[in-house]
Amino acid sequence: MKKENLRKGFVFKTYEAPEQSLFDQLFEIFKELITHTSGDFDEAMDWLKELDKEYKLTNPDYTLDDFVEELKERGYLKEEIEPDGNGSISITAKTEQAIRQRALDQIFGNLKRGGLGNHKTNRVGSGDEHTGEIREYRFGDGLDRVSMTESLKNAQINNGMGNFDLTERDLIVEETQHKAQMSTVLMIDISHSMILYGEDRITPAKKVAMALAELITTRYPKDTIDIIVFGNDSWPIKIKDLPYLQVGPYHTNTVAGLQLAMDILRRKRNTNKQIFMITDGKPSCIRESDGRYYKNSVGLDEYIVNKCYSQASQARKLKIPITTFMIAQDPYLMQFVRQFTEANQGKAFYTGLKGLGEMIFEDYETNRKKRIR
Repeated sequence: MKKENLRKGFVFKTYEAPEQSLFDQLFEIFKELITHTSGDFDEAMDWLKELDKEYKLTNPDYTLDDFVEELKERGYLKEEIEPDGNGSISITAKTEQAIRQRALDQIFGNLKRGGLGNHKTNRVGSGDEHTGEIREYRFGDGLDRVSMTESLKNAQINNGMGNFDLTERDLIVEETQHKAQMSTVLMIDISHSMILYGEDRITPAKKVAMALAELITTRYPKDTIDIIVFGNDSWPIKIKDLPYLQVGPYHTNTVAGLQLAMDILRRKRNTNKQIFMITDGKPSCIRESDGRYYKNSVGLDEYIVNKCYSQASQARKLKIPITTFMIAQDPYLMQFVRQFTEANQGKAFYTGLKGLGEMIFEDYETNRKKRIR
């Protein structure tokens, strides 16, 4: 009887995408479109119809009308009656959360999983991540931190096997990793330049904000994140409002954004605080004490720039680092950001839109580890 030849090793074959229903396929496209249209359902559906014509996304058994009805049935859409009696369709909170989750998967999908829920630091302290280091018991240590195996071994060594006795001096405690908490303010520039020159910069910025918000609220629930936007003025927005974020006919009042960010962080109890600022333009506006706006879009206005440097220095005194993500490559703007960063002793990244999310996440993780006191 012949023995079969068994080959050992790896078998390579063409990648086969996971099976998806037609609804799931359309829903992925719909979430992308609704982000680009800032939550405008009708405009997103117009785009989807054009894509359907070109790429034959649906079939006679499942049309776009069927897709819309299923969205309603699953709670992703709601119908509202306008004051004039006409009806309209809008997305629900369930859709908003799905959009944030998609942004998280898109931007941070390649992250290594592990230690979900907390940030590790390089200091020992209260926590539940064991470091492998042991020490003698000290008054005040919780019983849950006592290593029973090491303590029993100590008792046997110190007191012998014949008359077993466990005393306080035999107790051994295993160190755990200290878990830090971070309060972050994310500033997003919504001045008109974010859509100038044929480049949509607000949508990637919006996606990064949604991904970071979803990451922090689900993976690091003890952290806090506040999101503010700045144009002529600055104001906070809720996480649920991010899909609807649009630019306006605004100048760039960086000073107002920084002032609001620091006001928010002053009220936070966390030791670790930071500001992330996504911008593509120069500061071109400030609001005077009498309520009037001083604006200058030509070059770098020394008066406005010095106000920005002053805010950067103020944040430094409060021990709040500012990380600037500059979506521009103009040499004179890069020089301004360098001086701004020097005044704050923060960091700056001169980047395009590609890779912005990964850079923000890496910096977020790094700051969480380094800022423990």
